[in-house]
Formats: sequence, C-alpha cells, structure tokens
Amino acid sequence: MLVRAGAAMAAAAAITTTLPGLRRLWRGGGSGAAAAACFPLGRGLLDVRGAEAAVFLQGLLTNDVTRLVAGDAPPAAALPRALYAHALNVQGRCLYDVILYRLHENPEEEPHILLECDSGVLDALQNHLKLYKIRRKVNISPCLDLSLWAVVPGERAGDIAGSLARRADQALVLTPDPRTEVMGWRLITKKGANLSEIIPGSRIGNIQDYHRHRYKQGIPEGVRDLPPGVALPLESNLAYMNGVSFTKGCYIGQELTARTHHMGVIRKRLLPVHLSTPLPEDTIPEGTEIFTESGKSAGKFQAGGGELGIALLRLTHINEPLCLSVAGDKVKLTANRPEWWPKNSSK
Repeated sequence: MLVRAGAAMAAAAAITTTLPGLRRLWRGGGSGAAAAACFPLGRGLLDVRGAEAAVFLQGLLTNDVTRLVAGDAPPAAALPRALYAHALNVQGRCLYDVILYRLHENPEEEPHILLECDSGVLDALQNHLKLYKIRRKVNISPCLDLSLWAVVPGERAGDIAGSLARRADQALVLTPDPRTEVMGWRLITKKGANLSEIIPGSRIGNIQDYHRHRYKQGIPEGVRDLPPGVALPLESNLAYMNGVSFTKGCYIGQELTARTHHMGVIRKRLLPVHLSTPLPEDTIPEGTEIFTESGKSAGKFQAGGGELGIALLRLTHINEPLCLSVAGDKVKLTANRPEWWPKNSSK
C-alpha cells in the first residue's frame, strides 16, 4: 500500500514547517550542500493490520494509538502519520521503544500500522504482541521487504517537500520524526528503492553520524540506550518525546508511569554528555558509575562513542564537573539540557 497523493501533500506541508528549527539544531551533521542525508537504520519493522489492530495496540503501548484511527477533521489533517511509544512490562519499565506508522488513509479503512523497533528484538516484540493477541482480529508479521531511513536536511532541504508530492508512489512513508523535530524525518521504502528519485540531491550518510547526532541531542533509541526491563519511561524523557498519553485508558505498566507523572518529581533523566577525551565505541561498559568531583554518585553512563554519549544523571548534579573511570583512568565529562526540551523542563 503506497502513500496517496493527498496524504503526500499533507506530509509535504508538515515537513516544510519543521525546516527552520531543524536547520538551526542540526549542526555538524555532514549533509553539506546535499538536499538531505539519508541514513540506513537497519531497524526492524512489524506489520500489524486488522479491524482491531489499533484497539489491540492501545492496551500495550504508552501512547494513544486510537489517534491513528479516529478524528473529526478531513482525513489527511486529522490522523497523524507517526507516533512514538514504549511497550512496558508489568513493573512499568521499558521493554521496547517503537515508532508506529499509519498506512491506512482515513478512519473508514481497516487499520494498517507498521511498528519500528530495534532489529535485535524484532522476534521478541512479535512474540510479545502474539502473547496478548488472544482472539483479536489482528494479523502480525515481519516486513522483510522494506527499508527504513532517517532523513536529515541539508542546505537545500526544501526540495524534500516538493519531491514528496511529485513522487508519492515511490515512498511508503515519509513523515517528520514524531519524537522531536531535531531528528528530521523517517522514510520507509521498498528494498532497493532509488533514494535519489524520491529525494533529488540526497546522499547516503554514515550511520555513525546519525548516532552522533542522537547522542548530541540526548535521544535514546534501541535496547542499548533503553535496556529492556531496566529503563523507566519518564526518566528516559518519554513525555518530552511525545511518547505517552496521560489521559488514555489502561495499558500494561501504566500504574508506575501515571503515579510518577502525577507526583511531578523526576530526579534522574537521560542527558547528553560530552567526554573530555574521545573514546572508541564500547570502551565504557554500560552502567559505568559517574561521580562528582567530591566523589558523590551522579548517575550512570548508558551508551556513546567518541566524545559523545548519553547518561542517566541526577538532575541536581548536571551543572557540576563530572567524571568516570575507564580502565583505571579518570575521564572528565560535562552534561547539558538539550535545546529541544520543553522550556519548563525544570523537573
């Protein structure tokens, strides 16, 4: 099923509105004079379709999936193309971070949704969904014939919006990343599609540049950044990334998330960190303790490469000089609040 012309025009308009902020925040991304850099993500995709697909996912994910199938405005404007969410365990900890993509075009059609996830947990997520499927009218299957890309703008990024409207039959999905505008767009194509025909002037980017950008902006993605059964959704900035609804009905793991939200106090968060010494990827073990200069525990390093990474830090210490130990050597680091965070993100 391919994006139709009307939906493509709506997506093009949405893309155009995100450009100014994204151009400002995408610094050092390496897109250069190209219209965009397209990064091959290698993440997994599950196809979920059927009359009860949205209702089924509603009980398993943190976001309000019914937004993908209901609305009073004209179809192209009423239904979002993509949503971010977590699937939680019964203790309220993250199992899988997912992005949902709507393939049906209006509420009258049978729901058809793609789920993006870490490729290493594709089978586990499929089994997780099937465990709760019971007698639901839902079909779940992996999408092995599709490719997923992150698209980041260059100096001529406006070409993307125009090319989408002209070449809608060649892209399954091209939509602003639902987490935050600083992550550009998500593109789903058939395997082997010619990206230069979909986005003229684009180039294939180095995936390490994509991860550096994520770490610089403090965006977690996949099981390395969000260890299954360990990471807490609100400490992982799920609310900041538009990934949770506090007004929808019950879902697995809701109780702890709702209680934390309504108490209004989150003492630790995932934050981008900058190391004083660039280190090879995987040099710092996951969960390495981070300390203040006075020796107090400030949090734990999560993932990174080179001089950039993300860490789960106590907010009371993020403005202090910090350090961690790597192979017996002390490495200094600094943390910062990302620009894309809400302005009232004081807690």
